Amino acid sequence: MLLVTGGAGFIGSNVVASLNEAGRSDVVVNDFLGTEGKWKNLGKRQLADFVPPADLFRWLDGRKLDGVIHLGAISDTTATDGDLVMDTNFRLSLNLLDWCTSNRTPFIYASSAATYGDGNDGFDDDNSPSALRRLRPMNLYGWSKHLFDLAVVDRAKRGERMPPQWAGLKFFNVFGPNEYHKGAMASVLSKVFDSAKSGEPVWLFKSHKDGVADGDQRRDFIYVDDVLAVIRWLLDTPSVSGIFNVGTGKAQSFREMIEAMFKAMGRKPNIQYADMPVEICGAYQYFTESKVENLRAAGYNAGFTPLETAVEQYVTGFLDRPDRYR
Repeated sequence: MLLVTGGAGFIGSNVVASLNEAGRSDVVVNDFLGTEGKWKNLGKRQLADFVPPADLFRWLDGRKLDGVIHLGAISDTTATDGDLVMDTNFRLSLNLLDWCTSNRTPFIYASSAATYGDGNDGFDDDNSPSALRRLRPMNLYGWSKHLFDLAVVDRAKRGERMPPQWAGLKFFNVFGPNEYHKGAMASVLSKVFDSAKSGEPVWLFKSHKDGVADGDQRRDFIYVDDVLAVIRWLLDTPSVSGIFNVGTGKAQSFREMIEAMFKAMGRKPNIQYADMPVEICGAYQYFTESKVENLRAAGYNAGFTPLETAVEQYVTGFLDRPDRYR
């Protein structure tokens, strides 16, 4: 039996789908569903159980699991309730780490590229406590994830008891099906597709940085299927532990992503540019690009889906269909 926290969310529901497709029906989801139709992310799935967050540790008592995939978190980068974020993203994660340690259960968890802050010091997933302590996240969400990374690595460095496998995954800009409930935190592609299909222009940010063209702000966009491949590989490779970047290693522009969308739709690009809101200008990242050498050194040798191919798969397989859910 596998537990997926945050299993009704974007990446979590795709993990559940991947496990079902691999023949596993013994998947338990821990999450909130709310009233906004988030259940649709799991509408095609088979579950062994669904556990509300308030009941999680009562449900875990006395259980034997094959692994915990911990994706549940407040992932809004604009979140401001520090107590709630710390309770959800840090303290709950520590409690799960303790449970997995005591019960000798593999523990795979979501960290974030937000731990790198403005990226001026690069995106090297050095696992050493000294390297991690140099990072300066720019928002509450990134800081909460960073604190947990520090706690995990510090325990391992001190030789304290740990789960038989532990892996923190620093996800970069993941996009793909089942992200529709995320609102402002969904990918630009997901947010603009309907208006673009109706013939309206896609608006991207102008650049306010010398040497960067409008729409040429760059991210390491990674299709969710590639994230699933990394998680499945870790489940099949219990000897691997550590903190790993999960990105393609190649930054590309928002303009390239949207041009690929129009190509997948069989249309000419219709892109316009607007000034960036004043409130985000000072904290806006113009470039993110993961280093994936740590993941490669651990033995992961699969490729990553090229952006144009991934966008085509997302558009034709999901966004441009009546049923968009995996």
